[in-house]
Amino acid sequence: MKKISIISYTLSEINTYYEQIKSLFSQNIEIEKFCVDEIDNDINSDVILVSSYNIFQIIKKYIKNKAELVILNRTISKNAFEKIMNIKSGNKVYLLDHNYQMALQMTCVIYQLGIRHIDLIPICESVKKDIEDNEVIVFKDYENENYNTINIGNALLDISTIIDIGVKLNLLDILQRQDIKKSYKEIVTKDVGLSNVMGRTNKFESQLDILRQVSDDGIIAADSNGQIYSCNKNSQTIIGYKKEEIVGKYIDEILSTIPFNNSIKNLRPIKEKLIKINGYDVVVSIHPIIHSNKQYGAIVVLKRFSDTEIKQHKLRAQLIGKGHKAKYRFEDIIGSSDIINKTKDIAIRMSTSDSSILISGESGTGKELFAQAIHNNSSRKNYQFVAINCGAFPESLLESELFGYEEGAFTGARKGGKPGLFELAHNGTLFLDEIGEMPINLQQRLLRVLQEREVMRIGGDRLIKVNIRLIAATNRNLKEMVKKGDFREDLYYRLNVLPLKIPPLRNRKEDILTIMNEMKKKSAYDFNLTQRAKEKLIDHTWRGNIRELKNYIEYFSNIGIDYIDIDDLPFKEDENSNFIVFNHHEKQLLDRFREDVGKDEYKYIFILKELEDGYKNEKRLGRRTLYNKAKNEGIFISEQEIRLILINLEKFMMVDINKGRRGTNITKYGIKVVEHLRMG
Repeated sequence: MKKISIISYTLSEINTYYEQIKSLFSQNIEIEKFCVDEIDNDINSDVILVSSYNIFQIIKKYIKNKAELVILNRTISKNAFEKIMNIKSGNKVYLLDHNYQMALQMTCVIYQLGIRHIDLIPICESVKKDIEDNEVIVFKDYENENYNTINIGNALLDISTIIDIGVKLNLLDILQRQDIKKSYKEIVTKDVGLSNVMGRTNKFESQLDILRQVSDDGIIAADSNGQIYSCNKNSQTIIGYKKEEIVGKYIDEILSTIPFNNSIKNLRPIKEKLIKINGYDVVVSIHPIIHSNKQYGAIVVLKRFSDTEIKQHKLRAQLIGKGHKAKYRFEDIIGSSDIINKTKDIAIRMSTSDSSILISGESGTGKELFAQAIHNNSSRKNYQFVAINCGAFPESLLESELFGYEEGAFTGARKGGKPGLFELAHNGTLFLDEIGEMPINLQQRLLRVLQEREVMRIGGDRLIKVNIRLIAATNRNLKEMVKKGDFREDLYYRLNVLPLKIPPLRNRKEDILTIMNEMKKKSAYDFNLTQRAKEKLIDHTWRGNIRELKNYIEYFSNIGIDYIDIDDLPFKEDENSNFIVFNHHEKQLLDRFREDVGKDEYKYIFILKELEDGYKNEKRLGRRTLYNKAKNEGIFISEQEIRLILINLEKFMMVDINKGRRGTNITKYGIKVVEHLRMG
């Protein structure tokens, strides 16, 4: 610990200096106090602070050669400044101090502080002056009833002296302290320039210190010799040492495996070198500090590799958005039938594996529900669940969504490029719905990603490692597609490692009413079914599965009937009539239509039925007619809403809209859809 000795004329004055110095350096120094007339032995201190040159002349024979000397610069307090400013203008005023040189110095200081309204005359006790009735400025120790005194208290150390002490003691870190101005708020300094620079430096250093501390990385600053002079908390955590065990040491002592000296010698940064510290993988970067072609040291940045992975996961989650997070769990799969319990049990066992899963089942059976539940029951549950419908995009767009692209890869490419879904699903799960709709060209690229666990962006030249769990789903017969050459055989076997078949609703009829009651409860719907209606629902074919059941629940809740009877059910009595046959394109169009209209499907069914009746009766119906028919049936659809429904039906090739009074005609495909929807 450094030692400093304060030497002056009076103990009161010494104590004032002592309090100032102690407030800043209290943790780093030991302070001794001496009145000048007490000195008769060698002074054994690192720094000796004397209040005047006269004192130095008296004690210099006691100063050892190693000691640093500081002859202090004094100033006055704000309170003293105000007392002097209150003296009547034009008065002759004496300033009394220990000796003439000190009085002269303080007189100059007061003038330098901007006091011009009085005539100041420096004096000391040994100099005889005819003071008469004039006022005398005295310090605390000179209170005298013989004079008309103005006591301004003890003088204070000026900022320049504080800085000098810090330099001599090698404690310049006081400049980085945010409370230095608070510690000296009573000082009126003559060193305005130094005070301004000091304030700016303090502010700048404080901002740098804040940046160091809020950084997620470990930061170490070293001089050109490799000696560490600063480090933040995160670097201490990574290295495993406290600050006092790091600062002052050399980089080679703390981090022997990093090429610090090579970076300093060649003035070249070293970026992201992977090393081991305390058993952890740590990414290290070295950035030399160069100014005006002179090298001043370097900054070492440390990042734990695991922390980098976690940060990337959080950023990916922000890029994807909350909509792609898996929200369903196995407990959300409603039903107690043997077949659904067996399917859930198989899926739970599959969730503990990292192998690819192929989920097959009819449209509306809940394939994505199972996929999300598998993800949330796996070791990847804290990472992304990224889902995409392979049948919802044209080939070029699907490719860019899956694999991403670099900037300038094609016209309209986003600036900076875009990560693909494989990248965004890193460490998580990628769910490819309707995998049977994936174009054959993309199947080859998908197969390579599954084999190599590497992906290359469109227009890119680098391979990106990805760690994903793939779950695919389809309502098509992939084996038949393989036989016809519409699906790659090698990809099929790569996907079908763990096959999961989701049962249709007609095979788990005992779950129908349970599912309906749960959906009613969640949506706060208020309707009841008669026993006949319940029996009819259970015997229904349910080709639309859970999605169809959900639509009927929406329908029942909107027709305004408290008790739903068999005649209120929106499908025909004859459940054994032949199925309506759709080709692949028509079925795909129908599936997209039902997904698009969602809970409003009953409104579309009503409009299509009315248009079909009009077709059979050779009547063309306009919006006004359809509106009146809906009103009579107790279905609440506005004219504007009917207009939008007709436009949507035309988009799905179910109606032709004619101008003027010719109304709207249902197409042959629209009639097939009506018959299909009527049958359930």
